[in-house]
Amino acid sequence: MSPPSADIIETDIPARLDRLPWSRFHWLIVTALGITWILDGLEVTLVGSLSGAIAADPVLGFSDTQIGLAASTYLAGAILGALGFGHLTDRYGRKRLFAVTVAVYAIATLATGFSWDFWTFALCRLVTGAGIGGEYAAINSAIDELIPARCRGRVDLAINGSFWIGAALGAAGSLVVLDPHLISPAIGWRLAFATGGILGLAVIVLRRHVPESPRWLLTHGQLAEAERITCDIEGRIGIARATGLNRLRLRANHRIGLWSLLRTIVRLYPRRAVLGLALMASQAFFYNAIFFTYALVLTRFYRVPTAQVGGYIFAFAIGNFLGPLLLGRLFDQWGRKPMIVATYAVAGTMMGVTALLFTRDALSASGLTAAWTAIFFVASAAASAAYLTVGECFPLEARALVIAIFYAGGTAIGGIAGPSLFGALLDTGSRDAVGWGYLGGACLMIMAAAIEAWLGVAAEGQSLETVATPLSAIIVEGD
Repeated sequence: MSPPSADIIETDIPARLDRLPWSRFHWLIVTALGITWILDGLEVTLVGSLSGAIAADPVLGFSDTQIGLAASTYLAGAILGALGFGHLTDRYGRKRLFAVTVAVYAIATLATGFSWDFWTFALCRLVTGAGIGGEYAAINSAIDELIPARCRGRVDLAINGSFWIGAALGAAGSLVVLDPHLISPAIGWRLAFATGGILGLAVIVLRRHVPESPRWLLTHGQLAEAERITCDIEGRIGIARATGLNRLRLRANHRIGLWSLLRTIVRLYPRRAVLGLALMASQAFFYNAIFFTYALVLTRFYRVPTAQVGGYIFAFAIGNFLGPLLLGRLFDQWGRKPMIVATYAVAGTMMGVTALLFTRDALSASGLTAAWTAIFFVASAAASAAYLTVGECFPLEARALVIAIFYAGGTAIGGIAGPSLFGALLDTGSRDAVGWGYLGGACLMIMAAAIEAWLGVAAEGQSLETVATPLSAIIVEGD
């Protein structure tokens, strides 16, 4: 084999990262980066659990429609943040954006607690969403690039599922801040947002110990730094450098403009583009439409006191967390395609049945919560698998931006419309109207299952470079 020219990088770093045994280093990655989803879950649940208190606040006094619009504003901010920070993450690196995005989230969350009318509340929600949207792009790409291929599926699902740890914490915390015997509800919901912001600032310190992605460094011509970081990881784990691994040859500092990059992705991976958008949009509508307005359903149709809503959401959140945690291993063992088809189809079918029972008033508040818990045990794994799919099925040079685009597209199609639509349906006071909304979400999930069966990618156990060859790659070969 002839030596590489000066403008070509040849390395076995991706193969070395994939062969690493699970270690304390990987637990650091899971903890420092996975906490993003805990914060997001805390954030979303605070608004859901506290919506009744916010609506009853003597200063704000939001209507159900305004609560839905505030949720949609948060999602709109997440779209803008994902696109903007996603582009910056691919350009300037995963690590640099970690502190920026979480700082935006934390400051805006703190500011939410000081809102004095709908417009200031909505603005704070917009900026908070931008921080979280940026986190999705930066963190998902870094996790995929640092976790070994053999366990990437289960780890990715478990980390995405940790959203529901935050949801459970938010639900449990709402029981405290909304207890009128402990604190005035008018102050309690503001205190809850302030606490979330402080927790976000603490995450910045933890992330100082997470290295830059060696894979990202390679695509930017920084072979020496990528080698140093990889050797440091191997040294911390106590594993000797292996020989005879597959080597990747890349054009150093290969550059492609944003629009050229998007055209290239669509040209090379049109089927995967359709698949990613279908999975992301359907789960976004399914989740955001139902979860953002769940507290309003409990208070409006079941007369559940606002202070008790957190208890129902806590049970719902536990089921959502256990789903990806317990089912995640099967995505590596049985494969991506059969598991994604199964989880989307089963969740959609169960939702359809529950919608019919809801319209007939055949479920109590506890019965509805039990049904949601069972449905979202499965749906949570499905939603996490959507992020896994878009994270591993596209080239390295555009991973963060592609995640951002599909998150933004899916959220725009299914997420923003959902809370606003359901807020309007709730304002009608009609069970039938809300039930039709639930049935629509069920149909979207079943349609996504069919698209996965048609276009799904078998990425289990494969390196990222095998699933999607880097745009700057010349050849992938062994010694």
